[in-house]
Amino acid sequence: MTTSSDDRHRLGVVGGLAALSLDAMASVAYGPEAIVLVLALGGSAALGLTLPITIAIAVLLLVLVLSYRQVIAAFPDGGGSYGVAKAHLGRRASLVAAASLVIDYILNVAVSVAAGVAALTSAVPGLYGYRVELALAVLFLVTAVNLRGVATSARLFIVPTAIFVLSILTVILAGLFREGPVAVATGNAEQAGQVHAIGILLILKAFANGCAALTGVEAIANAVPSFRKPGVVRAQRAELALGGLLGVMLIGLAILIEKFDIRPVDGVTVLSQLTDGALGHGFGYYVVQFATVVLLALAANTSFGGLPVLSQLLAKDNYLPHVFQLRGQRQVYRYGILFLAGVSAVLLIAARGDMNTLVPLFAIGVFVGFTLSQAGMVRHWWHRRPPHWQGKLALNGFGALLTGVAAIVVTASKFTDGAWLIAIALPVLVLAMESVNRNYQRIGQRLGLGQVPDRLTSRRSRVVVPVHGVSRLTAEALSVARGLGHDVVAVHAVNTADAEDTKAFVRLLDDWQRWQPGVPLIALYDQRRTLTAPVVQYVNRCELDTVFVLIPEVEPDHLWQRLLQNQRGAILAHALRRRTNAVVCRMRFRIVQPSNTYAPAATRRPELARQTR
Repeated sequence: MTTSSDDRHRLGVVGGLAALSLDAMASVAYGPEAIVLVLALGGSAALGLTLPITIAIAVLLLVLVLSYRQVIAAFPDGGGSYGVAKAHLGRRASLVAAASLVIDYILNVAVSVAAGVAALTSAVPGLYGYRVELALAVLFLVTAVNLRGVATSARLFIVPTAIFVLSILTVILAGLFREGPVAVATGNAEQAGQVHAIGILLILKAFANGCAALTGVEAIANAVPSFRKPGVVRAQRAELALGGLLGVMLIGLAILIEKFDIRPVDGVTVLSQLTDGALGHGFGYYVVQFATVVLLALAANTSFGGLPVLSQLLAKDNYLPHVFQLRGQRQVYRYGILFLAGVSAVLLIAARGDMNTLVPLFAIGVFVGFTLSQAGMVRHWWHRRPPHWQGKLALNGFGALLTGVAAIVVTASKFTDGAWLIAIALPVLVLAMESVNRNYQRIGQRLGLGQVPDRLTSRRSRVVVPVHGVSRLTAEALSVARGLGHDVVAVHAVNTADAEDTKAFVRLLDDWQRWQPGVPLIALYDQRRTLTAPVVQYVNRCELDTVFVLIPEVEPDHLWQRLLQNQRGAILAHALRRRTNAVVCRMRFRIVQPSNTYAPAATRRPELARQTR
């Protein structure tokens, strides 16, 4: 049950746009350019197809938005493509959808951060040599903000998101009211090579490249639990708002591209040319460019809102380690966030912060997820058949066809540029999740989960306490041991090859006889200088149902004082867990002031761990 305190850390409609839609919003900075770069191969005539192709992408955007509104209502626990595929396409298809989303989320973080840093180093060339350090710093900042809660990240990112959207709308409105561009970018054309004939493959490739602007549309559907109640209604409104804003910006920029006759120019982005043409090279131009730099860097936040929720659902279904289900006080799945940040950091370091190295891998996985989601919704309407189901089924079927074609074209066109890595990583990730699931099933069978256990029986047990001398620590440990069971023995490893060690045991035996604690002291003789082997051998020789090993340790007052300890307890516990079936108990004993008194029982922290084979 969600409390009002928990609800404070969740999202509203505006917050959802800021926290989960930055990827999609920022795509207007590179989506139209991706279309122009391809069409320029066909010359001026092909560039005239920019607006029709953008309209086709906007139609696909409308289909996706309407589809994901239905996904949000049908799957309020989130998961998006994974949830739809799981319900209607089967286990393997759902894992493919999940794997594609995981890959896309990770690549989105790496590409967005690298793109933001690239825009910054373009403006300040002196920082180019520090692009890896800058990328990791931005990643650290976004990670730290998200660890404080998704609502916190939304509040911080609302302002830059609003500035960016208003800047783009200003460029569009100003450009529409001008008869011609205020300024024209100069430079060497990028597409100065051979002009190709306009054909279906060129158009399809331009369409597929432009579909990069659709990445992030699914993030809201994946993170429905992050919204305040009523979560479904708020998420649906946020999805509609995203679709409306993104569609207007894409079509508006496409109109300006044709109106200003924009062509690729080396070193100058298409958005920069449009801003120059609409506003001139003044204050407004730099506001738009700076807003673009900031939003590109922060676009990684979309993944931090979507992947942790998706990983939680996968962990709930036993496809990822259960640690991904743990949620912090601020309603964040911190292990999903840390996993995303860690893998993204590795990618940024491996690519040396170079955006162009990562871009060929980007946007392939999301189209796989789109296609599976649309296909799953087709089956959803076919089986449920609510009123007007035929139109909804046709809409999703058309969307599945378009996104499927886009997925094939994008993969084929970028295969030799690195897309083959995704073709390998996708099935590997699916196999890894299946392996995790099989292990959880095996553990569940051994534990008898879901079955009524046998009647309780009494078992013979022994509590073994390793001791090193007669002290208050030893007395406290034996007192705790006698509370665990009646058969308690103290053991001491004696190195027979060391005369000093043998004499020390004789002194210990004398002290033990004077103390008379009522617990036998057993010597474990061994000719090796080791503590663990004699205790492990003794435990394995005990012919009892259960053996407890209680390891007493002093808990230091300060963290740095751990450096003064010999760590024998940790070493022994590790050996016992690996080589025996004993129940290992590490009793932490804290000494309080004055030093000649015991810590009360409430301050002891016994840690239990059962090692099973």
